[in-house]
Amino acid sequence: MDVIKEIIQNSAIGPYSNWSKGLVLSLFTSIVFTLVFMLVLLFATMPQNIQYGY
Repeated sequence: MDVIKEIIQNSAIGPYSNWSKGLVLSLFTSIVFTLVFMLVLLFATMPQNIQYGY
């Protein structure tokens, strides 16, 4: 946990208030979870969606 706090302190959002840091981190986390969910969904439906050629 200390490493994460140090990374946040030395990043561009370091001087901002705690609620704005939380907002930025929650936005980043939601984007990452959305991308992971989309990747899992892509792998789950891959055999039905692959088409070769034009």
